[in-house]
Amino acid sequence: MAYAGIVLAGGAARRLSGVDKPALPVGGKPLMARALAALADADPVIVVGPERPGFGGVRWTREASPGAGPVAALAAGLAMVPTEIVVVLAGDLAGVRRSTVDRLTAALGTAPGAVLVDSSGERQWLLGAWRAEALRSALPERVENASLRRTLGGLEIVEVPEEPGESDDIDTPEDLDRFS
Repeated sequence: MAYAGIVLAGGAARRLSGVDKPALPVGGKPLMARALAALADADPVIVVGPERPGFGGVRWTREASPGAGPVAALAAGLAMVPTEIVVVLAGDLAGVRRSTVDRLTAALGTAPGAVLVDSSGERQWLLGAWRAEALRSALPERVENASLRRTLGGLEIVEVPEEPGESDDIDTPEDLDRFS
């Protein structure tokens, strides 16, 4: 199945004193590299966020108002997606793997979206495979500072249970310590 990939990599990382989270090394590899490796079969791969050196083979874009949240970033990435299917990943995922993306795309079927569900039963909105048109249709008129959960929550979703650690992300210094 042909699909594009979007990595949302422009957050402010407030809980980590504003560091560039996608550039943080985890296990000797920047978090961004983990997301890109998981999207190895995607074409194209679009990164929404400030351009970073050392990550070739991707298309870079920014939301109209940088810092306006994940829905605005998603809209910017979707504007560059030429395929019917798109996999959307956060740029701070420490546990995402290529097999994660394979399971999400396989589970999609005819549904608008398939998202990973963590061990506590929470949908991981930035770890999913989607029909691009369903995402475009779900976007609110004003994407700036819109709620991702409200934007996508009305879509019919296939829930894909995570394998241990797949949804692990880095949000706090404690998270980083766990993976260092």
